[in-house]
Amino acid sequence: MLTACNSEIYVRDGVTDGDTFYLAERALTDDGPVLQSWVRYSLTKSTCQLQIGGENPARASSLECELSSRRMLLDAWNERKHETPDIEDSYLDELVEVQRAGFLSEYVVRHFRKNHWELPQDIDGRGYRRWQRHRLPNHKPDMRIIGSWNYARKVSP
Repeated sequence: MLTACNSEIYVRDGVTDGDTFYLAERALTDDGPVLQSWVRYSLTKSTCQLQIGGENPARASSLECELSSRRMLLDAWNERKHETPDIEDSYLDELVEVQRAGFLSEYVVRHFRKNHWELPQDIDGRGYRRWQRHRLPNHKPDMRIIGSWNYARKVSP
C-alpha cells in the first residue's frame, strides 16, 4: 500500500506509526500527473489525521478525512487532465466516474470503512453496489500514500 517508501519503515497492524508525516523525496522531483495527484491526497490525509489528533496521528481515521482526501485527489487529477487531456490512469479515471455518478461517499464507505466511523443516514450502499456491478465490475480500490509517518526527532533544549 505504501508507495515511494522503503521497506525499513516501521509498520504495526498495517499502519505506519509516527507523529510526523514526511513526504517522499520523489514527490519533490517527479512532476508526473498521477504521482502529484496522490501527493495531494497524501498531504490532505496527513493534515486531516493531525487535526483528528490522538496519541498517534498515523492511526487517526474518519469518513470525512478519507472523503476529503479523495476529493482532493480527484481535483488534482481533473486539473491535470484539463491541462493534458490525453493522460490516463485506469484507477483515477474510474474514480472520476464514481464521483460523477454521485457515489463517492458510498465508494469510500464500501472500500475503506473503519468500524469506528460515524456514517450519515443517506449513504446508498445498495445503489452504489448496483451501479458498480454494471459500470465498473472489475474495479480494484487503491490507496497510494506518497510519504510515511515517523517520529519527529526530539530537540534537546
